[in-house]
Amino acid sequence: MKILRDFNFKDQKVLIRVDFNVPLDENFHVADATRIEAAKPTIDAILADGGSVILMSHLGRPKGKEEQFSLQHIVSKCSEVLGIKVKFASDCTGEIAQNAAKNLKQGEVLLLENLRFYAQEEAGDENFAKELASLGYFYVNDAFGTAHRAHASTTIIAKFFPKKKCFGLLLAKEIESLNRVLNNSAKPVTAVLGGSKVSSKITVIENILDKVDHMIIGGGMTFTFVKALGGKIGSSICEDDKQELALEILRLAKEKNVQIHIPVDVVAADSFSNNAKTKIVDVSKIPDGWQGLDAGPKSLENFKEVIMISKTILWNGPLGVFEMENFANGTIELGNYIAEATIKGAFSLVGGGDSVAAVKQFGLEEKMSYVSTGGGAMLEMLEGKILPGIAAILN
Repeated sequence: MKILRDFNFKDQKVLIRVDFNVPLDENFHVADATRIEAAKPTIDAILADGGSVILMSHLGRPKGKEEQFSLQHIVSKCSEVLGIKVKFASDCTGEIAQNAAKNLKQGEVLLLENLRFYAQEEAGDENFAKELASLGYFYVNDAFGTAHRAHASTTIIAKFFPKKKCFGLLLAKEIESLNRVLNNSAKPVTAVLGGSKVSSKITVIENILDKVDHMIIGGGMTFTFVKALGGKIGSSICEDDKQELALEILRLAKEKNVQIHIPVDVVAADSFSNNAKTKIVDVSKIPDGWQGLDAGPKSLENFKEVIMISKTILWNGPLGVFEMENFANGTIELGNYIAEATIKGAFSLVGGGDSVAAVKQFGLEEKMSYVSTGGGAMLEMLEGKILPGIAAILN
């Protein structure tokens, strides 16, 4: 796998596909600079070699050129994070971009305007990719969050750099971390899969059953399994059409000697509200009109035992409706168990939008071995797919 350290960038203009799709507040200020900070090591390494950097990214889902989605809004935050004045080109192709790139000096950083102002970006248009490629001498992909998309700047562009392309430090770390969980993991390996739907995790479950020793199932997915096993789930979320599938997953797990751990009790509520009445009930005896919104205390004790013996832990999805304070305890406690196991030497990988949001919200991010920056991309890798953005660099 060719990575940044395999090359020297002295006097080279390097095009880097970054993922600066960051949240903006109502005044168009960057609300969370995590993704900019994550790209800093790659940018710093190229500048330290004596190269210059041209950054390409998208922001949001604009329909044509919409000022609210302009990357101009993030220039000052990029300058602050990188500790260098970042230049800005008000277009990503054409004369404006060409002149800005041509005039870029050694040690300078240029940010191009939003790639998605052009429909050709998401369409994977070859001419658009060729135009972007003409701006630099070397291509680096450091955007894991978009590596599962065959867009012009993430995949198609790589063919114009047959010998001058590589992964950035962030994307390389993402690949290594997932590889460590899926292929080179210290045992026992535990996967914690939460969230609301079995259907969104089917292929992940099927792909990782051969690689894990324990699987903890939590969140709304729980109730499809419980109902399939004959339990009463009240008004809890459930995918009735996936009950047969849930039973098939349990059968497959038994066949492969994987222990599945489902909550035994839940915090049930009489409505989907933080102010609802609550009580702890057996997961298979939830009264009519009540719904399970978090893992109960006995479930958490069971999960803690599993986490504490694990040497590799993958966490994708919360155990409850953590956005509501009264149903956040299960997710917080799980995070604390994983943090404790990590201190004792386990490798922990957290990925998927909700899990990442949870570890950030509850101050657990620094206590995990690695927190992935790509939700959809990570899920597709867990499903066993080769991501087009990664394949384009390897080919």
